[in-house]
Amino acid sequence: MKRIQYNSPVVLTFFILSLFSLILGMATNGLTTSLCFSVYKASLSDPLTYIRFVGHVLGHADFDHFISNMLLFLVIGPPLEEKYGSSTLLEGILLTALVSGILQFILFPGTALLGASGIVFMFIMLSSLSGRRGDKIPLTLILVAALYLGQELFSMLFVTDSVANFMHLVGGACGTFFGFQKAKRH
Repeated sequence: MKRIQYNSPVVLTFFILSLFSLILGMATNGLTTSLCFSVYKASLSDPLTYIRFVGHVLGHADFDHFISNMLLFLVIGPPLEEKYGSSTLLEGILLTALVSGILQFILFPGTALLGASGIVFMFIMLSSLSGRRGDKIPLTLILVAALYLGQELFSMLFVTDSVANFMHLVGGACGTFFGFQKAKRH
């Protein structure tokens, strides 16, 4: 008999925590999402401000937002966790969450940020670095960066929506930086 394997602990735990925060947010009519799973300008004397710096990546506005992030997250994450290890991938997720949370807090004080799209874009850029050998830059990285940057810049300039394109760029930059740093250590 085949058993189900918890094959990617960081990715699966992140998924479960995100699903839990979504359900909790729906049950509280958005209160918990606002208090813990969105980052926005708030008093630094509020202890929840520091939780939101990282916790915002677990929050999602609705089920569609959750699904759009989690599909890519679940496809790209497990191979990265296998390649880099659970603790390294968790470090990348926390780094990206903290950087994007602090930048949102400082640069966009009038809006709230939530969702895992910055993490997903970090995964995308990290994945494009996975075939790197020595001091060579993979062509896949250049192509993904060009397409990705082009799409995000176009959206920033010409599309009016509630998507945090700047934070996608931050996630991609974190993934690229993190990937090069980890490659140096390996």
